[in-house]
Amino acid sequence: MNRDAKLPEIRVGVIEASGRVRKGWMPCEIDKNLNFTAENLASYFYADWKPEIYDAFLLAAAVEFCDRTHRRPALGWSRDITLSLPVHDPSKWNQQDVLDALHQALEFLTGDCWHITFTQRQKAATRPQQGLFNLTTGAVGVIPFSEGLDSNAVGALLSKEYGKSLVRVRLGKKRCDQPEDEHGKKEPFAAIPYNVRPGEHRFVESSARTRGFKFAMLSGLAAYLAEAKKVFVPESGQGALGPSLVTVGQSYEDFRNHPRFTLKMSAFLKALLNHDVVFEFPRLWYTKGETLTAYAALNGLTPEWGKMRSCWQDNRQVSIGGRRRQCGICAACMLRRLSLHAAKIDDPNQNYIWENLSASTFEAGAADSFNKITKMQFQYAVAGTLHLDHLSSLWSTPNHDSTMDAHSYQLSKALGAPQQETKTKLSRLLTQHRNEWTEFTDSLGPQSFVTKWLGSKR
Repeated sequence: MNRDAKLPEIRVGVIEASGRVRKGWMPCEIDKNLNFTAENLASYFYADWKPEIYDAFLLAAAVEFCDRTHRRPALGWSRDITLSLPVHDPSKWNQQDVLDALHQALEFLTGDCWHITFTQRQKAATRPQQGLFNLTTGAVGVIPFSEGLDSNAVGALLSKEYGKSLVRVRLGKKRCDQPEDEHGKKEPFAAIPYNVRPGEHRFVESSARTRGFKFAMLSGLAAYLAEAKKVFVPESGQGALGPSLVTVGQSYEDFRNHPRFTLKMSAFLKALLNHDVVFEFPRLWYTKGETLTAYAALNGLTPEWGKMRSCWQDNRQVSIGGRRRQCGICAACMLRRLSLHAAKIDDPNQNYIWENLSASTFEAGAADSFNKITKMQFQYAVAGTLHLDHLSSLWSTPNHDSTMDAHSYQLSKALGAPQQETKTKLSRLLTQHRNEWTEFTDSLGPQSFVTKWLGSKR
C-alpha cells in the first residue's frame, strides 16, 4: 500500500485489565472488548496449551475491532491502521518474516495500510480447562463449516471421499451448530472461540473485509492443531471469484474467499508456525447451482436443507411474527435463489421476506405482513441484482479477452496452474453462470421488478 498518501488514521492499543494506551489511541481491553468463550476456546486446546495459538486468536479479534471501529472515507477506500498487541512471546511475532507475511495478507485483503507491533504481556492468559474432545488421527484436511448451503453441500461431497479424515471447523455460534458425536462427546473446533464488542462508541463500518482473515485464521490454526496439511474452502466459483471480478462503486476488490488471499495466509501461517497449510477450492470452477445439483444427487435432500442460511441480515431486519426469515433480495439471497432454481430444488417463497420476485414493484414483492421496508433494503436489492447481472455479462464485454487474461494470469499464479487452462475454466464458469442467470430471470417474467431493473439489457 502507498503509505505516503494521507489516509484516515486508526490507532488501537490492546490492553490487559487496568492497562492504559497512549494519548490519541483507542483502548481495546482483553476480557472487555475481546472476550473468549471458555468452552469454545477449550475445543481448540483439546490436546495441549499453545500460547501462540491463543495470541493468534487475539490478533484476529483485534483486527476485527480495528476494522469495524472507524468508517471508511466517503471518497477513497483505504485507512491507516496502527495496532499494538500484547503476546506471550513478542520475539516470535516480531520476526521480520512473520511481520511481512502478516502485513501483506491484511493489506491485500482489506485495502488498508496496517502497522502492527507486538509487545510483552504482563500476565499470561488463563489456560482453558481441558475437556473431552474427539479428534480422528490421520486428518487429511479441515473444512470451515457453518449453517450455509455451500459448507453443507461441499462438506457432504468431501465426506464421501475422505470420511472421518475430514475435520470440520465450526464457524457458527449457536448451540445447535455445535454437535456431539455418537458417544455424546463434544467435537473439537466447536465454534468461534471469541467475540468482539465495541468500546465507547458502536461499530460503524460494515464492509467486513477482515472476516476473510478471521475465517482463514480459524481454519488454518485448526489444520495446524489437527496436523493436517489442507483447508478446503467450500465456496463455489461465483462466491470465491465473483466479488473480485465485479466491484461495487469505489470499493476495493473483495478477496475474502479468493485463492490469491489464501496463498498469502499460507505464507503467514508457515512463517509463524513452521507448518505448511494449503487452502484448496474443490468447487472453484463450478457454480453454486452445480454444487447443489451434485449435493442433491448424493443422497437426496433432507428437510434440514431448508434451515441452511445464506442471508446475513439479523432478526430485527428479517422477521415476521417473531420468526426469522431470509431477506431474499441481498446478493447472498439472490445467489441462493438463482442456484436452487438452477439445481431444480423446490424453494418455498415463505423462506423469504421478499416472497414474490415476479411482483411488478419492489414493495409488492414483500410478504403482506412485512411493514419494515427501508431504503437500505432497496439499495441492497439493486446492488445484489446488478452484481449477478454484471458477472453474467463479463464474457461478452468488449474487453473480454484482456479481462480474462489478467484474471486468469493472477489466478494461475496463485493456484500453480497453467494460465491457458485457468482461462478456459474461468470462461466456462462465467458462461455457466450467464446461462443460469438468464434462465432464472426469464422465469420471473417481463413484469418482475427484477427484470425491470435490468432494463434494456433484456
